[in-house]
Amino acid sequence: MSQTQVLARKWRPRNFSELTGQEHVVKALTNALEQNRLHHAYLLTGTRGVGKTTIARILAKSLNCEAGVTATPCGTCPACLQIDSGSFIDLIELDAASNTQVDNMRELLENTLYAPTSARYKIYIIDEVHMLSKSAFNAMLKTLEEPPAHVKFVLATTDPQKIPITVLSRCLQFNLKQIPQTQIIDHLKKVLAQEGIQCDTPSLQLIARAAQGSMRDALSLLDQAIAFGEGNVAETGVRDMLGSVDQGYLFDLLEALVQQNGLKLLSLANEMEAQCLSFDSVLQDLAALLHQLALAQTVPQAISEDTPEYARVFSLAKIFPPDDIQLFYQIALHGRSDLGLAPDEYAGFTMTLMRMLTFMPDDLSVNIQTLQIRSMDTKPSTKAENKQQAEPQLIVLPSDNTRVDLSGLDWPKLTEQLKLTGMAKMLAQHSEARVLSAENIELYVPDVHKHLLEKKYQDKIRTELNSYFGKPVMLNFSVGSLTGLTPVALQQREEEEKQAQAIAAIEKDPIVQELIEQFDAKLIVPSIKPIQNKGGSNDER
Repeated sequence: MSQTQVLARKWRPRNFSELTGQEHVVKALTNALEQNRLHHAYLLTGTRGVGKTTIARILAKSLNCEAGVTATPCGTCPACLQIDSGSFIDLIELDAASNTQVDNMRELLENTLYAPTSARYKIYIIDEVHMLSKSAFNAMLKTLEEPPAHVKFVLATTDPQKIPITVLSRCLQFNLKQIPQTQIIDHLKKVLAQEGIQCDTPSLQLIARAAQGSMRDALSLLDQAIAFGEGNVAETGVRDMLGSVDQGYLFDLLEALVQQNGLKLLSLANEMEAQCLSFDSVLQDLAALLHQLALAQTVPQAISEDTPEYARVFSLAKIFPPDDIQLFYQIALHGRSDLGLAPDEYAGFTMTLMRMLTFMPDDLSVNIQTLQIRSMDTKPSTKAENKQQAEPQLIVLPSDNTRVDLSGLDWPKLTEQLKLTGMAKMLAQHSEARVLSAENIELYVPDVHKHLLEKKYQDKIRTELNSYFGKPVMLNFSVGSLTGLTPVALQQREEEEKQAQAIAAIEKDPIVQELIEQFDAKLIVPSIKPIQNKGGSNDER
C-alpha cells in the first residue's frame, strides 16, 4: 500500500517561479545568477515555514544544473533530480540545533578542502545556524574569510540576533517576510484544485490566519483539515479543528455593547467558557473584527465582499462612533496582554468587556432592528454617508434645564454635562481646570496622560463646549498639574472615602463586634462594598 506524501513536501517549490511571497529575495538572487555575480556565503533569515530551506535548495540547483549556472534550473538533469530527492552527494545539509559543538564544525570544514565529487559547486546548507557554539562559529570564520572557489555556504536562521557580527559581515543577508494571508489563501486554493478537493473560502481564511505567515504551517493545517473533514474542507470542521471562535459570538458581543447589556455580555462569556474556548483567541479575534469595522468606516473599499459576515460588519460600522472603535481596539489588546496577570482567564476577559461597557457613550440610541443581517446585495456606504448617518447619534445638544449654573461652575460637573465619548471623554476626565468661564477655559493634563492630547480629541471637546454654552469658547490645553484633582481623581477619592466609611460602619456594628469576640471571627475587608440606596444614602454590605 503506497503512502500518501504530505502536502508540505509534495507542494514544496522546485524553482523560483513557484515560490510564494518572497519576490524581493527571488529578484535579487535571479539577477545575481544571471549576471554571474555570486557570493560565497548567503544568510537567509525569517520565521518558520517562510521558505528558507526551500530557497537554499533551489539555489543549489541553480548553481549545479547541468545546463549551467542559471536562475531557471531545468529540473530534469541528474543534479536537479538528486537535489530534489535529497541524494545529491555534493549538497551537505547540517542541522545546527543538533550539531552545536566545535568538533562537528571542524569535521565539516575539513571536507571543504576537497573538490566536489561530480558537481560544479559543493553546497553547505546549515539550518538554525544561530544554535552553533561560540567556538564553532570561530572555527567557521577562517573558512568564511578565505573560502575555496568551489564552496558555497547557505546559512538559515530564525534568530539572526544571536549570530556573531563577524559572521554576519561575511555573508550576503536576505530577510524573508511572513507570507500575507491573501497569498496563502490563493496558494491553498491552487493546491486543493490540483488535489480535486472541495473547500470554501472561510475555511481557508481560518487556516491562513492560524498559519501566521508560514506556508509550511498552512499546508500542514490543510492536511489536517482534509483528514478531519474526511476529504472535505469546510468552515465548521476547520473551526472545530482549530478551536477557533465562532464569528457569531464576536458580533453578539459588540451588539450587546451597543445595547449596554452587561448581563448579555456575561452570558456570552459563560457560553464561550462552557465550550472551552481560549479567551486569548477570543480577544485576538475581537481585535481583528474591530480592525475590520475601522476599515469599513474609513476605507470601505478595503473590505472584500467575500469577507465572512460582510453585511453585518458594515451594519455595526454605521453604529459605533469611530473613536470608540479605536478605544475598544486598544482595550482588547491590553486585555489580552493582561490575561496572564488576571486571577484567571475568565475574570480577565469579563473585566475587559466591562471596561468596554464603561466607556460606551451614554447617548448612543440604537434601534436593535438595524443590527439584523442584511442581504449580501447590500453595498457599503461611502465615508461621507457613514459620517452623515453617525452625526445625529454623536452630537446631542443639552437642553437649557440641564445646564449648570455658571456661578457654581466647576470642571468635574461640566464634564458630566458634555456629551463626550471614547478618548475625548477620557481626555476631559483626566484634565484639571486652571481657568474656567463661559468665554475661556484653560486645562492642565498630567504628563502621564499627555498621549490623549491629540488634536481630534481636543476638537471634540471644543465642539461640545461651544454647543453647551451656545457660543465659541477659547479652549487651551497644557501639560502639567495644579492640584492633581481631575474629575477621575475626585471620583476615585470619593469612592475611597465611601469605602472607608463603609468599613468603619461595619467594624462598629455591635453584631459584628460580638461575632469577633465570641467566635474569633475575622472581617474580610475587601468584601465590604458601599451600596447606594434609592433615597440617596449609603448602606454597607
